[in-house]
Amino acid sequence: MGKSKEYHEENIVQIIKDNRIMKIQHIFTHYTELQSSQFYNLELEKSETIKDQIALNKTKAVGYMLDKWIKSDNPTLQISAFKVLCDDEERKKLSMQFMETDNKHELNKFEIEIIKTNKD
Repeated sequence: MGKSKEYHEENIVQIIKDNRIMKIQHIFTHYTELQSSQFYNLELEKSETIKDQIALNKTKAVGYMLDKWIKSDNPTLQISAFKVLCDDEERKKLSMQFMETDNKHELNKFEIEIIKTNKD
């Protein structure tokens, strides 16, 4: 008889923890008791336990990288960390390519005259 969904879920969560897995596709490299089709047939991609462990790994990785970037003497890494952490207003001030648009759809008198002339 085959192993239960709970058995696989428990082992997969341990594999995710041990190998710092951050994407479902990477599970199958380390967990060979299931093929990807079986994983999806058992609906393990919907497992909150599996999703939570992957999210935790991602959060830890982001925290680790941000910490390294902030402590770095490399200005590019420091700016990257700032961009991740800052709000939209601060990001706009930092950006050299930011252009604010009002999206006003007003026509100038000159443009209206051209339109009228082309219709005649």
